[in-house]
Amino acid sequence: MVVVGAEPDLPYERPPLSKGYLLGQDDRASVFVHDEKWYVDHGIEVLTGRRVTALDRAAHEVELAGGERLGYTKLLLATGASPRRLRVPGNDLDGVHYLRRLGHADRLRDALAAGGRVVVAGAGWVGLETAAAARHHGCPVTIVEPGPAPLHATLGPELGGYFADLHRRHGVELRFGTGVTGFAGDSAVSAVLTDDGEIPADVVVVGIGARPETQLAADAGLAVDDGVLVDAGLRTEDPDVFAAGDVASVWQERYGRRVRVEHWAAATNGGPAAALAMLGREVVHDDLPYFFSDQYDAGMEFTGWFPPGGYDRVVTRGDAEAFHAFWLTGGRVVAGLHVNKWDEGLDAVRELILSGRTVDPDRLADPEQPLTD
Repeated sequence: MVVVGAEPDLPYERPPLSKGYLLGQDDRASVFVHDEKWYVDHGIEVLTGRRVTALDRAAHEVELAGGERLGYTKLLLATGASPRRLRVPGNDLDGVHYLRRLGHADRLRDALAAGGRVVVAGAGWVGLETAAAARHHGCPVTIVEPGPAPLHATLGPELGGYFADLHRRHGVELRFGTGVTGFAGDSAVSAVLTDDGEIPADVVVVGIGARPETQLAADAGLAVDDGVLVDAGLRTEDPDVFAAGDVASVWQERYGRRVRVEHWAAATNGGPAAALAMLGREVVHDDLPYFFSDQYDAGMEFTGWFPPGGYDRVVTRGDAEAFHAFWLTGGRVVAGLHVNKWDEGLDAVRELILSGRTVDPDRLADPEQPLTD
């Protein structure tokens, strides 16, 4: 078994990059999945700092930058995703950061620890978690978001107000309905230019989403459409090529369509499922999508899925400090989250989603009614 990665580091967990590691609470060594000895002991060759540039399906080979070719019997594409770039003047100035790789987090952590004015472009998960880390380091923070609320495209408008209030309470300035038009500065950024004017900045973090790294698959003639298209067993149309993680658009019988999830659990659960499928097992990878976020004193977990606008109503139970939220379609729970409700968590929410049962919204909203009932 050979693992080829373009990054210079051994495989690592990405969530700490915008959470514990960026906060300065976790050391660098803690993010790695295994140390180098583990791979040696298990007979796994890891080629770091090597990029696969071409896939020759007929020859069952991949080509690396420099021309070296490696043969395969089964191939897993786990090329992930890359941050979307802001194509505006000044986007190459020092001090403009993107957060995806460990090297990105190294540089951003040093920048936040040094202090200074921070502007975050985008109020998605990366933007919000980075803003929380910057406030932890004592930096003044402004978030610029063209949408009407944080996470508007992800969770809908109902939950956006909660996250907006959370950040305001911690001193973050929020500017909604505003787009970034450029960055000012000589060699280093000194201001962010927006539709509403100029915002002084020493550090800029751009978090406007990610795009799946499908070029290798597309060049090899594999079907791609917002990800590499795979069946429920994570197989492409080539029986010897599989895909998992951020790059995989997986057929989900539950939803009658393909779903691509850009979160840690998609890789954590998809990797073992792909391994079994590559060994010839019958696999149905239909785990409910899951992700989590930590911002200040708010710990959040979400499970389920709905397409944009694909729900009828949102039901909440609890208070501003600790609550559940449920997304309903046709009276059925299709997704749910909790904030600081660790006593109940998500187990009962998963059961509600998987059961497909119609629920009484009033009972669902009543904290006196156990979710298990």
